[in-house]
Amino acid sequence: MAEATGERRHNELACTREITAYQRAWFAEMSERARAGEPFAVLSADSPHEIYRAMDIPYVVVQWWSSLIAAKQKAPEYLRRLAEAGYPNDSEQYNSLPLGELLDNNPSDAPWGGLPRPTILQCSLSTDGMRKMFEIWADRTGATFFPLDRSVDTRLDLPANWWEELPRNWNTFLPSARLDLLTDELRDLIAMLEKTTGRSFSEEKFAEIMDLANEHAEANRSARDLIAATVPAPTTAAETMAATMIPQWHRGSTWARDAARSFAAEIKERAEAGISTHPNERIRLMWLGRGLWSSLGFYEQFAERGAVFVWSMYLGLAADGYIRYVGDSDPLRALAARFVPMGEELRMPGWSSAWHLKEALLHQIDGVISLGEDDYFSTQLLKKNGIPVLSIQADNVDRRTWSEDWIGSQIDKFIDQQVNSTTARRISGK
Repeated sequence: MAEATGERRHNELACTREITAYQRAWFAEMSERARAGEPFAVLSADSPHEIYRAMDIPYVVVQWWSSLIAAKQKAPEYLRRLAEAGYPNDSEQYNSLPLGELLDNNPSDAPWGGLPRPTILQCSLSTDGMRKMFEIWADRTGATFFPLDRSVDTRLDLPANWWEELPRNWNTFLPSARLDLLTDELRDLIAMLEKTTGRSFSEEKFAEIMDLANEHAEANRSARDLIAATVPAPTTAAETMAATMIPQWHRGSTWARDAARSFAAEIKERAEAGISTHPNERIRLMWLGRGLWSSLGFYEQFAERGAVFVWSMYLGLAADGYIRYVGDSDPLRALAARFVPMGEELRMPGWSSAWHLKEALLHQIDGVISLGEDDYFSTQLLKKNGIPVLSIQADNVDRRTWSEDWIGSQIDKFIDQQVNSTTARRISGK
């Protein structure tokens, strides 16, 4: 397959332009602080960012940086660097791209001036390869590595509506043993950070950060619900990806909360005014799995046919996955409750399949495209409920496994052969 250059897109929301500008300015300032010798952390997405914020330790999220690498079309080069150094380049691509950047012979060509060398590396051990990869990264940079264990829910009778239970009933909905384990590890993390950086953890500041994170998630839920209910949609999934995820990596800050509120307010304004990116919308599509950060403009080509991507996991999870009201409980235990089920919400049968169906029905989805996901149970449940699914076997980060033309042709055929007939039946009421 030919190596594509990536399709770009223009932001349609004013808040997205402001959010993107903020992120670039923030990264420049953060990089300057880190290169001047301040502590600097690189964290996985399912790590407790709120603790670092409470201790004023700047951090970058691995998956955000990888998405930037992909958007700048540097992923193939960095994957080659991994292979040349003797490391696997056909697994964990979404997490290993920053390590590939570290191995690059031309660091001056890295996105946004490159990632500073971290003082601290931290991840949740969500896969077998994560520990070894981060150990190698720590060895090559001299950073302190702190892994968090990942427990698994073994219940067979899990209630399907976790998105309703977790915000307020997390302390009884989640098994105590899982919460105990992660809460204890979070206390160990705080002790390590205090020793390594000389900075203190403020319980008062941390409680405020937890409240801000909940307010942030409430705004995302408002935006999600408006997009789901409004036909034609006031914006697209490609637009919501950046508008959602940049503030998410600043979760617990006043800026992130206010950015999410601005996003929700702009969506509400467009919905009430009848403003839509694609007024000719007749088919609503769902993108299951990680987004094509290297080619966000790709999603727009189907809108000419009236097929609009209105859902991605980013806003969906931001709306349903993060709210944990503390109440009279320990704020640190509430933080543990935020991350204990994180991978399960997205990919574990019983958790993810019920949620994907709920989101598809809520958003009035006509067809689902799944790229590189282990999503058998979600796929079967969606199909059982009359929603056609196209599963494409390719890695969203590794452009060696796909091209826009190849994926696009499969989606076109899927729309013609499956979605159009389903949509026609829905419109006719048969």
